[in-house]
Amino acid sequence: MLIINAKIISMEDKNYDNGYVSIKDGKIDAIGDMESLTLSDNQIIDAKSALLLPGFIDCHCHLGMWDDGLGFEGDDGNEETEPITPQLRAIDAVNSFDDCFLEAIQAGITSVLTGPGSANPIAGQWIAMKTAGTRIDDMIIKSPVGMKFALGENPKTVYNSKSQTPVTRMAIAALIREQLKKAKRYMEDWANYLEDEELDEPEYDIKCEALVPVLKREIKAFFHAHRADDIFTAIRIAKEFNLDYVLVHATDGYKIADALKLENAQIITGPIICDRSKPELKGLTPKNPACLKKAGLDVAICTDHPVIPIQYLSLSAAVSSKSGLSYDDALKSITINAAIISGIEQSVGSIKVGKDADIILFKGNPLDVMIEPYMVIINGNIVKSV
Repeated sequence: MLIINAKIISMEDKNYDNGYVSIKDGKIDAIGDMESLTLSDNQIIDAKSALLLPGFIDCHCHLGMWDDGLGFEGDDGNEETEPITPQLRAIDAVNSFDDCFLEAIQAGITSVLTGPGSANPIAGQWIAMKTAGTRIDDMIIKSPVGMKFALGENPKTVYNSKSQTPVTRMAIAALIREQLKKAKRYMEDWANYLEDEELDEPEYDIKCEALVPVLKREIKAFFHAHRADDIFTAIRIAKEFNLDYVLVHATDGYKIADALKLENAQIITGPIICDRSKPELKGLTPKNPACLKKAGLDVAICTDHPVIPIQYLSLSAAVSSKSGLSYDDALKSITINAAIISGIEQSVGSIKVGKDADIILFKGNPLDVMIEPYMVIINGNIVKSV
């Protein structure tokens, strides 16, 4: 496939006012100015000066974990029977036939991070996946991509109603530390066993097994934290165990932006366009991404679907732009920044040779509420064309 005569915003070092993108075997094969192009026998799509961007990425949502329009039957997002569940895998829960996948595609969202919710201090393994496909195994970008941790109000509320621990922030942090310490010891026991054949093989522990990649920094630790004190607790725990961490939501981030800059924190903000539906959201403001950027931090924006329907990701970026985030940074927040913070930038997030051919074409401003992409391409396949 060859797309010609496009205004390319690559999210890399160079853009093209009139350029082309060549696609081969689902990957971006070449990019350049039209002047340098020699036409071939490829399937040619003339963009006619339309805007070409990398597919949008919602890097924190629960797509497929809560089926649209269903109650308990389709609710697979929170295992509220015990507070520590790192062994749970999103890949075993996502329903790729949920109607919201199509709505994501229609809005130009080609990749998402999805997984368990925030009921448990350690909730389970997240995945990065494409939005087009039928079999989840074939849609995966990375599985697992990270481990979900949750601090503050949500675990407190869930387990207070059950009259069991944790009901305080102290207990939440203590449970997380305890399980991470167990996993660290488990990892050390296995290392000692492999070095000394006279030692007994450690007994298999599914929870510790799931946390070993987190301790090895092979996957990220995603910390759900809204309030400033919870944000600092997440950083404290991450430092104690040398985790590659991401702060998710960071609703009070603007209040402590300078401190977060000192930590070079990776931050996913959002949801942006919801109401202050619980005490932890008291400080919610759409100015948060702009304030964090002003402090020197690159941020991503998410919907937290189904909190905000996933098709409103670009609207969330637009509202952030209206509230002080630059147009370019708003686009980066749902493309390259989202990819880098998620750890999937080798595959998606920009128009670059070797990356997946996830491309969206617009006849207008992609942050305009009245505009949708007229063409969406995922892995080199056209999944929407108007």
